Amino acid sequence: MSGYCSSRFATIRRPSREVFVGNVGVGGNNPIRIQSMTTTNTQDISATVAQSIALAEAGCEIIRITAPNKKAAQALGEINREFRKAGFNNPLVADIHFLPSAAMEAVEHVEKVRVNPGNYADNKKFAVREYSDSQYQEELERLHEDFSPLVLRAKELGRSMRIGCNHGSLSDRIMNRYGDTPLGMVESALEFLRIAEAQSYRDIILSMKSSNPKVMIEAYRLLVEKMDAEDMSYPLHLGVTEAGDGEDGRIKSAIGIGSLLMDGLGDTIRVSLTEDPVYEIPVAEALARKAMRQWTGANLPIEEPDSIDPYSFSRRPTHTVELASALKVNSETPPTVLTRSSIPMSEPRELAKALEQASLTLSDTPVESLWIRADSPSDLETFPEICEAIGKSTPSLTLEIAPEIDLQSLSNCLSKINIPLAVLRDFSDEDYSQYVRFLRICSDFNATPIAGLSPSCEDGIFSEPASNLIVTLRTNLSIEPPYHEIGIYRRLAQKLRNWQNESPIWIRNGQVPSSENLGFLDRLLDASLLSGSLLCDGIGDLVSIESEPDLFRATKLAYNLLQGAGARISKTEFVACPSCGRTLFDLQTTTQRIREKTGHLKGVKIAIMGCIVNGPGEMADADFGYVGGAPSKINLYVGKECVRYNIPEDEADDRLIDLIKEHGKWVDPEKIGAS
Repeated sequence: MSGYCSSRFATIRRPSREVFVGNVGVGGNNPIRIQSMTTTNTQDISATVAQSIALAEAGCEIIRITAPNKKAAQALGEINREFRKAGFNNPLVADIHFLPSAAMEAVEHVEKVRVNPGNYADNKKFAVREYSDSQYQEELERLHEDFSPLVLRAKELGRSMRIGCNHGSLSDRIMNRYGDTPLGMVESALEFLRIAEAQSYRDIILSMKSSNPKVMIEAYRLLVEKMDAEDMSYPLHLGVTEAGDGEDGRIKSAIGIGSLLMDGLGDTIRVSLTEDPVYEIPVAEALARKAMRQWTGANLPIEEPDSIDPYSFSRRPTHTVELASALKVNSETPPTVLTRSSIPMSEPRELAKALEQASLTLSDTPVESLWIRADSPSDLETFPEICEAIGKSTPSLTLEIAPEIDLQSLSNCLSKINIPLAVLRDFSDEDYSQYVRFLRICSDFNATPIAGLSPSCEDGIFSEPASNLIVTLRTNLSIEPPYHEIGIYRRLAQKLRNWQNESPIWIRNGQVPSSENLGFLDRLLDASLLSGSLLCDGIGDLVSIESEPDLFRATKLAYNLLQGAGARISKTEFVACPSCGRTLFDLQTTTQRIREKTGHLKGVKIAIMGCIVNGPGEMADADFGYVGGAPSKINLYVGKECVRYNIPEDEADDRLIDLIKEHGKWVDPEKIGAS
């Protein structure tokens, strides 16, 4: 088993020590706590108090406020008094990055202090330097001297602390020894944690944040393994930093936070959206609720094997399946999108019309395989007419046949089809002979077989080799407690490995029956949890959304999920921070404005940052950065390197576009439309 959690198939909560943030317990037997952060100027006391009240009323349990300097830290005292005077007990947290003096002031006024180990007491020069062991030890001793006063004062006052590591702001010392890696993030936090433990101070919560969900997931897993090795059990604060706004921000947050929660990791969470922070709360509450439901009765008597390396990403190897001449499915190509049609097979013209309309608006996110279900032999009789009506509107078709349809009817239907076709049928453990016949029929008519397997399929029953086979989990699957849906896909991948079967796996979102009438946010988060968790583990070669009946919506959401997981790029990628009191321009309007001007640049990644406090490393994956450098001034980056300084804000958009053109990544919108 992977050592970072008790089970990768069920949500067994990781035991952690209880840490109190004011009157709110985090970890231990407490529920997952909900956090957010104010976006006002901290020295504007009335505005910060008003936003803190709005957050508390929305359900935020712990409220963080930036303290970029000593004056802002001093303002926290009045903010705390006014907030309490208004009748609220929610603990307040000071967010500290660079200045120990600000931290020493802030700890006097609030219930918790967050420090960033990459920034705190480190004068980064982003220099490449080799540290000898003695030089490295000297750096640690300096760090001990600079950090210990805050630790001792927090201990004396009964304050808690978060050691909050950011992928983008690792120190030169860490970068030169460990690189810009999850391991570097973990070691950065452990340096500070060991200093605190040396002072017998343990009221600490840890975080490992990144704008890349894969990096964030791997860092938290590695942190838990390292802590376990040192007999530490500190609670975890989960978050994807600079997730962005709208649907994309919610998807990335759900992938990173949700994946870890479903593995039993995480005690408090913050969803970072480039929106009013009040809108973060419902998303965080929904994620916490979904995870805590899985805690009940999560007890596995038998430890199950799982061969994945959870600390580094690699795609599960598969053989190649050719759905169409230009549509290959394998582990070397981005996952394929299947789109389910809700239009009855008796209305082929309506189906063709819907597909044509979707194709006009989905030029960069096409319906790669339209998926149609046949419930009776009479449906199969109309299928050739559907194929003729659709023509070349989609590269391939996927035909699902109900288990009640006899295979002879399928054979008769396939004999009349001459377009690329995949055929899906569900099988139970008793269907082995039917399964073998199904494979033979598909082979006879050059169709791609897709087998929907039972979650409990016995070893070997469906291990019949088929070079062009795709596998998935059957419809209306019932999940036996304490397993979750992510877990049964992981079990399927493990069984295929045991059988030496490298068939591609199709992830189906929204097929599990629900007693609830789920709203769009819940459906979005459920799909992000399932697909995101699996894709970040390297599992999944085809993706579909069954929870959305609209052809356009289902296709678009599937592509957005793939982009959020870093599995397939179909549009411009934006890394945008959620704003705070350090922000030097209006992030929400700026992000929307830049998206309108550059959102057509498929494959280009743009970081929009209110300041550089989280470090240029947060833009490590970005092609270009638009960063607040001073009031009304913008700095432009290419990767981590600042190439334009102090550009007037009203000129910065055009200068960003010029920079994109200089590097050969600009395409005029009308040319994209024409193509």
